[in-house]
Amino acid sequence: MQQVRADPGGAPVPAKLKALLRIAAAVQQSGLAVTGDEVAAARAEGATDLEIHDTVLIAALFCMFNRYVDGLGTVAPGDPAQYAAGAQRLVTQGYLPPARPADTG
Repeated sequence: MQQVRADPGGAPVPAKLKALLRIAAAVQQSGLAVTGDEVAAARAEGATDLEIHDTVLIAALFCMFNRYVDGLGTVAPGDPAQYAAGAQRLVTQGYLPPARPADTG
């Protein structure tokens, strides 16, 4: 993953994934930045229309979520251990908040 983040074109991933990552990077700039040549290159590497669609959709959603989170002024934890603890909590408790004790009043 670190290699893909540092150099998507040179990372040791399949050519199809590289082509889809180029589309995702274009979406990050603007939906209008996705070119027919990029789509054709992805198809030439074996990407289906559904895979191209999903790449655009996922990249666009991440852009929206990032803008939403940034707009709210949230801060990402700097300590990777906090992410690991959050992941463990999801594994053991799921996405629902802990149950509150019943009102005994």
